[in-house]
Amino acid sequence: MSKLKIAVQKSGRLNEDSMRLLKNIGISIDNGKDQLKASAKNFPLEIFYLRNGDIPQYLKDGVVDIAIIGENVLIEKGNDIKIAEKLGFSTCKVSVAVPKGANYNSVKDLDGKRIATSYPNTVNSFLKQNSIDAQLHIINGSVEIAPNIGLADAIVDIVSSGSTLFKNGLKEVEVILKSEAVLAVSPKISSENQTLLEKIQFRIQSVLKGQNSKYVLLNAPNDRLEDIISVLPGMKSPTVLPLAENGWSSVHSVIDKNKFWDVIDELKAKGAQGILVCPIEKMVL
Repeated sequence: MSKLKIAVQKSGRLNEDSMRLLKNIGISIDNGKDQLKASAKNFPLEIFYLRNGDIPQYLKDGVVDIAIIGENVLIEKGNDIKIAEKLGFSTCKVSVAVPKGANYNSVKDLDGKRIATSYPNTVNSFLKQNSIDAQLHIINGSVEIAPNIGLADAIVDIVSSGSTLFKNGLKEVEVILKSEAVLAVSPKISSENQTLLEKIQFRIQSVLKGQNSKYVLLNAPNDRLEDIISVLPGMKSPTVLPLAENGWSSVHSVIDKNKFWDVIDELKAKGAQGILVCPIEKMVL
């Protein structure tokens, strides 16, 4: 039987988030310490633990069928590889930073400057779009130190919290792109493994929809029911059940977590009471 081959980063935060996602979609991994390849116990899946920067080439060559990888790495080394799903975790930015004391007003201030980076393709594309002529110094790791040792006037690197820039006396001045973990697909995936991928995708989508939603239960006076229901989209429509007390109903629905507090405020204003909010593990639509 064919097995779907998936690559994940072998260590770090992206590895932890990737393995958590696989667990949440019901994939049980039988892997020991320092293994570079492992098999799932309950799904035809093999997992390859690889260096993040090597994964795009493995996808291109068809060594692996799919990968959980940072979008920024895919843009830098494999922008012709299809993204099947954006996963919403391991978010970061690829940004331009300069010394805190540097006079910076616009991107044009980079003209003629020296820029240190681990992302030459991304930076060259950015410079070309803005008609900037700058000299690149390609560095693998510890890019932030380059201005302090006189190697560069600016850097382009990943920024998450910004604490590393602060510690090295740098300030963020431009965001080139925003990135998150994505599910990427090899152009050489077989039709048989494409079917397995669709099953994985369905599970991922169910988990992501659950994470982005809240289940809401509330009590509503029947004379305000129509107004309250108009605030709640639900999956198809809210569920309405009569309460033991005459003139009242229980209303059940799902709210987008990004609109949660606005919706709650509106529900209260329209007369909803006893509002309960529960997390959703998965949503199968």
